[in-house]
Parts: sequence; C-alpha cells; structure tokens
Amino acid sequence: MVIVEILRLPDHKITGFKVEGHAGYADRGEDIVCSAISAITVGTVNSIEVLAGTVMKTRMKNGFLSGTLPPIQSDELKAKAQVILESMVVMLTTIETSYREYIRLDEVKK
Repeated sequence: MVIVEILRLPDHKITGFKVEGHAGYADRGEDIVCSAISAITVGTVNSIEVLAGTVMKTRMKNGFLSGTLPPIQSDELKAKAQVILESMVVMLTTIETSYREYIRLDEVKK
C-alpha cells in the first residue's frame, strides 16, 4: 500500500507531502496505481518549480518521495503553490476512491 501524508499548518495551508510504499496492484512496471501516484506527485514538484518559481526541498528513493515548500516571499507565488498542492490532493483522493486498498491519504497537522 502507498501511504501519502499531506502536511498542513493549522491555517490549513499545505507545507509539503510524503509518499511511501508500493501499491501492489500489479507487477513492477505494470502497476497503474503506482504509476499514477508517481506521475501526480513528481508532476506537482515540477509544476511548483515552473509555475510558482519555487524549488521544493525533495528526497526521492525507491518507493519514497517527500517534498517540502521553502519560504516563499511573494503572496502571488504562495497562492499558486497552494493551488497546485491542493490539486494534487484532489487527484490523489480520486485515486484513493477507486483503489482504496492500494493507497491511503492522511492529513497531518504541523
């Protein structure tokens, strides 16, 4: 199972996320659940860099990805980063709805 933690501040803003594990839906290279989760989370990191001009602090290894927002000075860029991160949550929640036994989303208040 893939466990996704969404890290939130008390004001509900997302500060980062962690993804760990393997879905086990199918054999390696054929697992559509793992592929979808990877595409969404890596795409989120890339989108924040391109569209919000912010490089997330990331760690990646087999079955693990974490991304943390650095301080962002511009209110406009902060807002863009939040929209991108919230979009990631919507997409992952959609996968969780269809493949509940392979992915779990947890929200963690910091």
